[in-house]
Amino acid sequence: MNIIGPDTLVFGVDDVVLCEQFLTDYGLKAVGNGRFEALDGTGVELKHCKDPSLPAWDLPTANMLRKTVYGVKDASVLQQIKQEFEGEREVKTLADGSLELVDDLGFALGFQVTVRKPLDLPAEVVNAPGDVRRPANVTGVPSDVATLIDARPRSLSHVVFFVPDIEKAEAFYTNRLGFKLTDKFVGMGPFLRPAGTFEHHTLFFIQTPPHLQGCEHFTFHMGGPTEVLSAGTALVEKGYETFWGPGRHRFGSNWFWYFNTPMGCHIEYDADMDQHDDNWEPRIAPGIMDNSQVFLFHWREQWAPGGERPQ
Repeated sequence: MNIIGPDTLVFGVDDVVLCEQFLTDYGLKAVGNGRFEALDGTGVELKHCKDPSLPAWDLPTANMLRKTVYGVKDASVLQQIKQEFEGEREVKTLADGSLELVDDLGFALGFQVTVRKPLDLPAEVVNAPGDVRRPANVTGVPSDVATLIDARPRSLSHVVFFVPDIEKAEAFYTNRLGFKLTDKFVGMGPFLRPAGTFEHHTLFFIQTPPHLQGCEHFTFHMGGPTEVLSAGTALVEKGYETFWGPGRHRFGSNWFWYFNTPMGCHIEYDADMDQHDDNWEPRIAPGIMDNSQVFLFHWREQWAPGGERPQ
């Protein structure tokens, strides 16, 4: 099945206004009707937790992510998904033509022809002795530093869930939806990518007790590690609290910086994720800190007084 990756995350929250402000400060663009988008059109939708249009959430947890909507290549993939599950469980066809069903863990899933728009934007390029990538007179940091400070998330990257049964979760997405295992932490959880992308993962599961089931974090791709650090610094300066980072992961190789949110989960900025095709052999390793991060910075105030950043 040519599933590309998550297009939209739908949250049912207690304080809509607070969450709207957070997503704006994070860098997503408000486009109306509670929707906030990255540059490629992927994004987050906010609704009040009692909104009757939200899928039911029957598990006794604090989860606020009520639906993950995956983008697929075309309508033929929607038909494949419908045929896979029809007669076994309810598969709704919504007014917009998208599908809705519930996975084996109780999470609501949507599937639609993807809204992702192609991006034609330069990525961060590194110069090093022996491999100079940037042409002469092209600076690594833009002369207009405000451009870097205002860097916006480019695309919805991945979602991570706490679940009580990682084997059941992996089996559903690999056997029923064609996701591929890229790497796995023993006793902790699998990294999975759908067949329509080479991204190291768009989905990761972490083994936890049942009362914690729900979204642990989600993230958007930035243009490179400098944008991760710049956007994260701007979020800290707005008063938001770091959860983990900045640093760089080992599996996936992506740079990261995680923050607490008012949406009952964490959010991450990430950049420079590995790409894998079907020739990749998954790595199986203990889920220990050294396998999760190559290194970790600890944010601190600027090292010298003065030098105010432009507003």
